[in-house]
Amino acid sequence: MKKIAIITDSACDLPDRVIKKYNIKLLPLRIIYKDREYRDRLEIQPQEVYDNIQQEVPTTSLPTAEDILGVFDLLVEEGYTEAIVITLSSSLSGTFNMVKMLANDYDKLKIRVYDSKTLGMFLGFIVKEAAIYAGNHSMEEIIQRARVIRSKLKGGYVLKTLTYLRKGGRIGKVEGTVGELLNLKPIIGINDNGAYYTITKTRGWKKAVTKLRKMISDEFKDKKYHIAVIHGGAEEEANALMDSIQNIGQIAEGYVAQISPALGVHTGPGLIGYAAYEI
Repeated sequence: MKKIAIITDSACDLPDRVIKKYNIKLLPLRIIYKDREYRDRLEIQPQEVYDNIQQEVPTTSLPTAEDILGVFDLLVEEGYTEAIVITLSSSLSGTFNMVKMLANDYDKLKIRVYDSKTLGMFLGFIVKEAAIYAGNHSMEEIIQRARVIRSKLKGGYVLKTLTYLRKGGRIGKVEGTVGELLNLKPIIGINDNGAYYTITKTRGWKKAVTKLRKMISDEFKDKKYHIAVIHGGAEEEANALMDSIQNIGQIAEGYVAQISPALGVHTGPGLIGYAAYEI
């Protein structure tokens, strides 16, 4: 009997309760310090990264081949016959290519690997919808559902400092430095190719958060939608943003979600944003 599993990587930012509910399997990215290494979300949590970031900014790396093959083997033991792996954007990580290479040589499961062209709770929502579909749909139907959700997703985020994006090479050094000097706060989105881009710019953190709320209102007023307010070391502000949008349309499902350690390394403490889509 056919049984389809859904696998993703630890950059999906889905709450643990959702991952458990749908038996979603996680491939942990790695957080690497000079003298130690952790598996993202399994052996280290975001706050630990933020607490130590002044002393050392770690690097990140792909899931290991051992971890990936271990998940494949586990699925075989659990009676799965097929698996869909939905990864974070191949424009931001080599995870997609790594998984695809290993999946091509693995003959105990039929495996499809799908590049979400996104990350964080944008990826998380795609994965969750795929997992809901997995019970009674074909692999092609599940992947088509993933594509539909990807096309519907709206959102963006703002950072208190651009220092960590600049250090990680994910924003131009000049742009990042000028932004800091002028207190410019770009609201950053992810485009159809899975790369970062600037949606708009504001001056100052409070104006940026106000702009995020306006973006939600403009997009979802009088509509029914799913939303995750995401944060990195800014839980109080994330809860306040979620509280402020309760009367904007009808929230079918809402999360306040902390970004994974692997993403927090690149953004630093002080991130707030949202990912949402209309039903």
